[in-house]
Amino acid sequence: MIEAVSILARYVYPSVKRRLVEILKTRYNLTQKEIANLLSLSQSLVSRYLNKSRGAYLDISKAKETDREIREVVDMIMKNGSISAQELEYRLTIISLRALGRGDICQFHKQIDPSRDPEKCNICKILFRTFL
Repeated sequence: MIEAVSILARYVYPSVKRRLVEILKTRYNLTQKEIANLLSLSQSLVSRYLNKSRGAYLDISKAKETDREIREVVDMIMKNGSISAQELEYRLTIISLRALGRGDICQFHKQIDPSRDPEKCNICKILFRTFL
């Protein structure tokens, strides 16, 4: 059984961050170096996100509300021209927790842990509902 917190750290948060990088690349046509500088990441990590070798197990773009929240962060970053590493981590963590609280990840959780029945399991919705 894979626990909710492990799902958050291993799958959801990296997928949210990958989606952020992807939006910056596709919507604003930024280079890997520009994205790395903007987000205080290494260019290598940006490359791994874009090549889907990191954070790609979950297609977070299918979770419409979560995707909307990520786009809001992108818009805020582009409006201000930067974001601190702490602010970025805070915002992406909140987005990840909300995705769990809404149940956006339930079907994904079943894929990696077949013992979970999304119809009967409300663990994430209960644990993370305070972030909604």
